Amino acid sequence: MLTLAFDTATDVATVALVRDGDVLGERASRAVRVLEDVEEILDQAGLRSADVEGLVVGTGPGSYTGLRMGLITARTLAFSLGVQLAGVSTLDALAAGAPGAVPVIDGKRREVFTLLHGEPRCLAAADLPVEAGRAYVGDGAVRHRAQIEAAGGTVAADDAGEHVPWARHHAGLAREFGPAEAAEPIYLRAPDAERAARP
Repeated sequence: MLTLAFDTATDVATVALVRDGDVLGERASRAVRVLEDVEEILDQAGLRSADVEGLVVGTGPGSYTGLRMGLITARTLAFSLGVQLAGVSTLDALAAGAPGAVPVIDGKRREVFTLLHGEPRCLAAADLPVEAGRAYVGDGAVRHRAQIEAAGGTVAADDAGEHVPWARHHAGLAREFGPAEAAEPIYLRAPDAERAARP
């Protein structure tokens, strides 16, 4: 199966073209370049968009704007190509890229998104539980490196690949493909605009 996967939940957006587990092409850039990256990867593989048999999109948690952009793009592509769509958690994809490590996404506002007992959670960065000797990955781990390392955890170099939610892992984790509207984002808090409008 030829699968096109992408994730726009964090500051680094990724796109991958995967056929039966083999990565035919992958890019990391910005969310605004996702469609350009898709075209370039297909072109380099000598394929067309009509060859794509399934889509996978990162469902976060992460940036509200990035998530909306990714979901809208994925749904539009699924409808236009006539293929089914699967959603995969960005945290799960990060964890798949660094087995045994704890995925941590920067939630801004001194908050992080992570997995607790297998479930996505939004925590104050200061409340992130750190286990001595355990590895932590993701842009949240990089941002809060000093805190994690002071508690005995480990964080790879800032530019290490395991801090990126590579789309190849989304493709590998996708299990349930269905109608485009079935893929839902993981929101762990209200968007900034909604919070600001509250009395």
